[in-house]
Amino acid sequence: MELRHLRYFVAVAEELHFTRAAQRLGLGQPPLSQQIQQLEAELGSPLFKRLPRGVALTETGMAFFFDAKAILAQVERATRNVQRIARGDQGAITIGMINSAPFHPRVQLILREYREQYRSVSLKLTEGSTPELAKAVLAGTIDAAFVRPLISDDPGLVVETLFDEDLLIALPSNHPLGKQKTLPVSALAREPFVMFSREVGSGLYDEIIAACRHGGFSPRIEQEASQVTSIVNLVAAGLGVSMVPASMRQINSDGVIYKRIDDPAPKARMSLVYRENYQSASMTHLIALARKLSKERKK
Repeated sequence: MELRHLRYFVAVAEELHFTRAAQRLGLGQPPLSQQIQQLEAELGSPLFKRLPRGVALTETGMAFFFDAKAILAQVERATRNVQRIARGDQGAITIGMINSAPFHPRVQLILREYREQYRSVSLKLTEGSTPELAKAVLAGTIDAAFVRPLISDDPGLVVETLFDEDLLIALPSNHPLGKQKTLPVSALAREPFVMFSREVGSGLYDEIIAACRHGGFSPRIEQEASQVTSIVNLVAAGLGVSMVPASMRQINSDGVIYKRIDDPAPKARMSLVYRENYQSASMTHLIALARKLSKERKK
């Protein structure tokens, strides 16, 4: 038994007439009659009573009609689902983010637009450090991630730059330097720093170290934290100063103030990392949307 047998049977059952059913199917009447006879022989029961004008369903034909309709409807649903997934209109995608990514308006925009345009795609978000997320993408446990630059690019990973943002100086709110509108990096030469470890945030770490050296000193790192939000909280507690991405100003804390850098400001880069050999229309849509929105914001 093949699906075509079910379609032929349902057409005859709905039309109750072989000639009309054959016209609907684009077949000749004799081949259609032959196919129905083969189906009846396989089932071991007549499905139709032949009448002078048309046909009528037998008791077994009526029972088979409802089942055949349900099977064909399920096949149609399965076909539509596969087609939607192939187009990226349905399915699931898991996106990783470093701790600071959700604070940037551009990342927010990318996620919001993706959710708006692809409502039938299940979107799951997870948080981690750049090395953790890169490892998860490579292992296939997540599909893509918003990260800072990696210490080294792993084979099989694509790291695509989306945008750069200025770094700001973060100070305890009662710090004497807080009275100035802008600060040179050199003003921090005698200050204790709160920083990432390089293993957690190599790109941002290296950028801050380079800015300090350009300012004529090496930073005295007294506290380390794995997340930008933790760094801000430690600064607010008076444990040191730091440099953080400008988007972190969204963290409203009474204990911390942010100052623009009056030298050429060091940058914090945001990238999208994904597998080189991904096979997902949902991923294709995400990458294209991230590129488009990042490009538009640069204009």
